[in-house]
Amino acid sequence: MTAAEEIALCGDIPLDISVELDRKTMSIRDILALESGSIVKMTRSAGENIDLLVGKTLVAFGEIVIIETTMGVRITDFNSED
Repeated sequence: MTAAEEIALCGDIPLDISVELDRKTMSIRDILALESGSIVKMTRSAGENIDLLVGKTLVAFGEIVIIETTMGVRITDFNSED
């Protein structure tokens, strides 16, 4: 029996999935200075993998894709760390 078959009964349980582009620590002063059109510089480069989390657990990596007028994420690899 495969792993997918073993957990098939859990297949309809909803899980929150988050896509994390990056994280940044900012002072309250800097956050209050933000306005429409402000740019927040991040550490990741364009084309770099983004993180996919289930709950707060990193499960996969992906890249942003645009399909017509919708943004999505293409999974490129799964997290193999235990």
